Amino acid sequence: MSQNQFNQLAWAERWPAPAKLNLMLRIVGQRPDGYHLLQTVFQFIDLCDWITFHPVEDGRVSLQNTLPDVPEADDLTIRAANLLKAETGCTAGVRIEVEKNLPMGGGLGGGSSDAATALVVLNSLWRLGLSVEKLMALGLALGADVPVFVYGHSAWAEGVGEKLEEINPGEQWVVVIKPECHVNTKEIFSAKNLTRNSKSIKIADFIAGQHQNDCAEVVCERYQPVKDALVALSVFSEARLTGTGACVFAQFDSEVAAFNASESLKNNRWQVYLAKGVNESPLSSKLKTGKYIS
Repeated sequence: MSQNQFNQLAWAERWPAPAKLNLMLRIVGQRPDGYHLLQTVFQFIDLCDWITFHPVEDGRVSLQNTLPDVPEADDLTIRAANLLKAETGCTAGVRIEVEKNLPMGGGLGGGSSDAATALVVLNSLWRLGLSVEKLMALGLALGADVPVFVYGHSAWAEGVGEKLEEINPGEQWVVVIKPECHVNTKEIFSAKNLTRNSKSIKIADFIAGQHQNDCAEVVCERYQPVKDALVALSVFSEARLTGTGACVFAQFDSEVAAFNASESLKNNRWQVYLAKGVNESPLSSKLKTGKYIS
């Protein structure tokens, strides 16, 4: 497909910004600047926000609809677009329309994924020609989770989450619970009793079943709704926290088993999502196939 054909189709398209899960999370140290050194496994699920980019003539970057309690200038899609313009000297403008489906503050990476989709798609729409590696570096300035969404494939991650190696865990069905609370990530990483010296492991250790999340104990101590959700979900399968939460998840070998668990867990205390784990990001898949009808 030519660049002109891409541009004609892509401006009218809805582009996916998928959720991620941390299939495990170990804190293996801390840098002098306070950032924690991690080992984690990122996998995407087919639950997505959807973003449409509308060209404008005045060079401005704006949102069609702002999110509650998020000033437009702070929205990560706006920051991503403005970062691209600043980096390249691009004078084009865009109005960004976000269909928000991912819960905010849940540890699914919704804001980071939105930012990555803005970086990747606008890089093409504006014909900037930046490499994936450059886009990942720009993304890191917006948030530690942004690079993996630009990378576009499930990954073993180290450092602060920016050192990525492709990995292919099983693409299982997933039930995700979002309790009715928001976990303060800064609070969790500042907790005195947070484990910060876990032993580093290898990919083979993760595959063999080492799925611990070093944040889970601290989160459960401070957020009873998260602990309650983990207990309820563990009746059906191994229940885990993604990132610092608040979302918890469990994997299932069949859609039927996952569906039955999700139906049993629905109540007024939390949101329940049924999804499929995927190793290639839905955004990456869409770009590769050239099928721009969603």
